[in-house]
Amino acid sequence: MKNNFRKNTLFDSNPVVNQNLPLEKIKTTNVNILLNRVKLDEKKDFKKKIVFVSIMAMVLLGVGLFSVIS
Repeated sequence: MKNNFRKNTLFDSNPVVNQNLPLEKIKTTNVNILLNRVKLDEKKDFKKKIVFVSIMAMVLLGVGLFSVIS
């Protein structure tokens, strides 16, 4: 059986073509935007934890009062 797949080697590719990439196509990311997003996510998580802890405290307090009264 004959192998129809051609293997790429270093000698097959033209290095000049690969080096002429336009600078406009390089994507950059603003680090300040990413840091602000992380800070906002941390604030949201903290608020969720506070709400969860307060609800659990109210439930435990309600169950405790109900058990003491009855």
